[in-house]
Amino acid sequence: MKLISSLCLALIAAVTTAPAQVRVDADAFGGKLGGWTKRDKKAAEYVLSGTTYRTYKPEISPTPDGGLFVSLRIDHVRGWLSSDDHAVLEVTVSAKGEIESAQSTIALQGRSVTSDLIRSGTDAGQKMVGVDRAVQIGTDLVADVSAKLLREKLVEPGRVSYPAALRHNYNLLFQAVRVDPPTPPAPAAPVAPAPGGDQPAPATPPNPEPPAPAPETPSGPLVPAKPAPKLEINGPGQATKTEIPAKK
Repeated sequence: MKLISSLCLALIAAVTTAPAQVRVDADAFGGKLGGWTKRDKKAAEYVLSGTTYRTYKPEISPTPDGGLFVSLRIDHVRGWLSSDDHAVLEVTVSAKGEIESAQSTIALQGRSVTSDLIRSGTDAGQKMVGVDRAVQIGTDLVADVSAKLLREKLVEPGRVSYPAALRHNYNLLFQAVRVDPPTPPAPAAPVAPAPGGDQPAPATPPNPEPPAPAPETPSGPLVPAKPAPKLEINGPGQATKTEIPAKK
């Protein structure tokens, strides 16, 4: 019983201390964008504000603290006679599934616009968790990118609405973050208890001695042999037979 109780306690401790698994559901994310149907099923195309954008499957790598670093490429599809614009959205997710930081870079035909690294670094932001924290980081990111794009004096509708495309992808990416419960370890093989409770079974000698053979007994009762008769000769022509008494 003591051994079984120890195994149960060890299993409970392993489950409670195992870390949770954070991941990005790429299929759910792509489904919200219309599905991964473009570029050999590696990208999704959709229309926002009358402009076509293309988002590629996210590139995901783990962080040292158990979180995720997600890099997302978003293209502005401009048509056959014009080169597409490109943007990169980088998001860091904690091991708890919360957004920790976000940054974006937009390349516009030789010009590049890079946002600041947006974190919830203020005292108010540090107290936010979950959706509120993600909304605050996304709002600050779009505001920073929009302010820097205004300095470029852009007039093309697809470029002006690029921050809205970034915000759309950011929101859907956050909704695709999953935190799975820890996987319990495989149970150990049960140990059969010794006979008689906790007491160990008696040891058996390796080479037991064979029992001594039983003495042989006669098949019938012992009968004393009858003595042979003794012949006495007393004289000529006279003979008498006497018996020798048996020994007692």
